[in-house]
Amino acid sequence: MSEHAAVDQEASNARRGRGASGGAAARRAARSGGGPGTQLTYIKRKINVYEVLNEEGLALIEKNTDTVLEEIGIIFRDDAEALQLWKEAGADVKGERVHFPKGLCRSLLKTAPSVYTQHARNSERSVQIGGNATVFAPVYGPPFVRDLDGVRRYATIEDFRNFVKLAYMAPSIHHSGGTVCEPVDVPVNKRHLDMIYSHIKYSDKPFMGSVTAPERAEDTVAMAKLVFGDDFVENNTVLTSLINANSPMVFDETMLGALKVYSRHNQACIVTPFILAGAMSPVTVAGTLTQVLAEVLAGASFTQLIRPGAPVLFGTFASSISMQSGAPTFGTPEPSLVSYGAAQLARRLGLPFRTGGSLCASKIPDAQAAYESANTLNSTILAGTNFVLHSAGWLEGGLASCYEKFMMDIDQLGMTQKFSEGVDLSENGQAMDAIRQVGPGSHYLGCDHTQANFQTAFYRSNIADNNSYEQWLAEGEKTAPQRANELARRWLESYEAPHLDPSIDEALKDFIAKKKGSMPDAFT
Repeated sequence: MSEHAAVDQEASNARRGRGASGGAAARRAARSGGGPGTQLTYIKRKINVYEVLNEEGLALIEKNTDTVLEEIGIIFRDDAEALQLWKEAGADVKGERVHFPKGLCRSLLKTAPSVYTQHARNSERSVQIGGNATVFAPVYGPPFVRDLDGVRRYATIEDFRNFVKLAYMAPSIHHSGGTVCEPVDVPVNKRHLDMIYSHIKYSDKPFMGSVTAPERAEDTVAMAKLVFGDDFVENNTVLTSLINANSPMVFDETMLGALKVYSRHNQACIVTPFILAGAMSPVTVAGTLTQVLAEVLAGASFTQLIRPGAPVLFGTFASSISMQSGAPTFGTPEPSLVSYGAAQLARRLGLPFRTGGSLCASKIPDAQAAYESANTLNSTILAGTNFVLHSAGWLEGGLASCYEKFMMDIDQLGMTQKFSEGVDLSENGQAMDAIRQVGPGSHYLGCDHTQANFQTAFYRSNIADNNSYEQWLAEGEKTAPQRANELARRWLESYEAPHLDPSIDEALKDFIAKKKGSMPDAFT
């Protein structure tokens, strides 16, 4: 038995011991916020996508993009290897600026898969990326947390582990994510080891790799090989990485270094222009889309120069700014239009698409946070997004990971997953027997169809209070964040780690100890 097969077998045994999600339990979870012990598979969308551009509009954006790539070019900074590869591929390289002949990038991307699987160490948690699939992953990158005592502070490795645990327990989170918060109490040059170990140890869902230095990406791959085996990693995708363009129109040596590592090992890169429109792209939707497509084409096609067939996603993170203060804004109409348009462009390229999440600029989990997050999440799902980063926990423009917001967001993700299932047109869904039984002038509360379906008929929120005013008073007049706080505490108290083969765990610990011992601490 291969090492990967052994991992799958032991995970299967552990699931049988804990109770696999399925049958009635899975159906109940699909209609509620769920809880520890219930898991939903990634979304298989049965609703149509929403498109904002017609053929004429898409062709115009693509034409303008070709002009940008050929006449203006993209900088590949401080990477001689990248410049040489582009020169050999037929691009016009002038200094660090690469000019692309029309069609070159699209031609290279023909080898990139439109659909692939990211494997988890528990095979039942593996996810499809692309096609009609949508995968929710938690918040990524904040250096601060708003903790369960209401304190805004720098994040620690304990916070990191807590968010990994909550994401593991959340039925509507399909992916463990990456930097769910930045643990600043661990040295910069060593924290990636603890972060990757936390994803492997405290969850069995797919996860993301480190991109802050090429050697840290190599460490991530090495740790993945300890879990899955060398051959399996080289021939399958077990890691996703976030490769941001330094907009406008620059890829720096750090991102390029990580991209090359992951692509060479057949691991996925999300090539994502990080844009605050008005500062890092034009103020218009069409201008921003043109720049986004140019940056993605350049970065994504570069992965195919490294290894043809390596998985790559068309990513976009586009927000607007306040033209009065320059501060980022979220949940506004223009970024939604960018997301819709970028999704259409991604489908035309045949690449999986990443955007959106539950984004907000609010400093606390209040009405502003809810409205802005809902606006972002709705456009995310209707765009047909395949991989959704920042699905839960994002606060303060991405500066803070918030426990309460995390719990409130995953409740909304469960609703979104249910909505994505579309309309049930089965015999039960048609409910003709109920209509016949009740007839005119009566009610459906006691009919056979209602009795058979009442447990699973409607989504049940774990956060919302739908009781009477009097009952709400009697129960302490709790707000939604207070209820979310209590839920997060209960989940963390009841957390049980998924099974991890002791020999693999020991190998990971040995690897980490040797790596940490080979270099002094660095905090910059």
